[in-house]
Amino acid sequence: METTAASQQATTATVVVAAIQFSCSENIQENITKAKRFIGEAASAGANIILLQELFSTRYFCQEPCEEYFSLAISSKQVDSCFLSEFQSLAKELRVVLPVSFFERCNQVFYNSVIVFDADGSQLGIYRKSHIPESPGYYEKFYFCPGDTGFRCFSTRYGVIGVGICWDQWFPECARIMALQGADILFYPTAIGSEPQDAQLDSRGHWQRTMQGHAAANMTPVVAANRVGVEYTQYVDHRTHITFYGSSFITDATGEVKIQADASSETFICYSFDLAAIHKQRAAWGLFRDRRPELYSLLGTHDGRKHENFK
Repeated sequence: METTAASQQATTATVVVAAIQFSCSENIQENITKAKRFIGEAASAGANIILLQELFSTRYFCQEPCEEYFSLAISSKQVDSCFLSEFQSLAKELRVVLPVSFFERCNQVFYNSVIVFDADGSQLGIYRKSHIPESPGYYEKFYFCPGDTGFRCFSTRYGVIGVGICWDQWFPECARIMALQGADILFYPTAIGSEPQDAQLDSRGHWQRTMQGHAAANMTPVVAANRVGVEYTQYVDHRTHITFYGSSFITDATGEVKIQADASSETFICYSFDLAAIHKQRAAWGLFRDRRPELYSLLGTHDGRKHENFK
């Protein structure tokens, strides 16, 4: 990815980022209307880049493997004829950058994707979720192919942004590559909550600390938007549910949480960054100067072995 002169100039100004969280229902239009309302409120509060949660247009259908839900997918080639066009128009109207999560269909396969609209409404491209989870209540491998876009950054009016999706946020490689590509801020739309198979398991703190580490290790702020509420589904012969954690948050470049939403409110949070100051701080700290990529070849293996000798 090449950073344009326009995006380089944009990083000299203060940038305000926002994360939105709300509960979702089976009423798609209701969810879309709610998302647009919160975007408008965040823009009125001064936000320049606004993040929505993962798969916000529907309830989290991945709680159960059901072939009927494939009908929810939309083609990225038909942006003008689906709900994505509403967010494209809104980005232009409000002069904000919108990374928008959606269930993508491409020919015979399906992806968990984000499309990025710049502040003039232009379409900057798509990122497809690379890491696909599979556990009780989170049957994403039934629906989504692993993304084929690679990790991506997007040069926007307000700086260069990197976008990962939910399970991607647990992998430091994803954050590091986006940082290497020049990301000023990392964004993660998310749908994480309770574990249906174990009511005592609460991963909320682990989830947040993992992303704080990404920010600290890359000297790059992180924005995470998660959904809230309880969503039920009928799986085979029993009813199950997920209580989503909410707790959307924004860290600074050292990993410190600067602002965080609570676990249940439908709301948005905002925070401002001086990207030029962060650039100076990052360069002075030397994290990227002192990297030794020639020593990291084992990161390209699954099991950490040099397979030529299997020692």
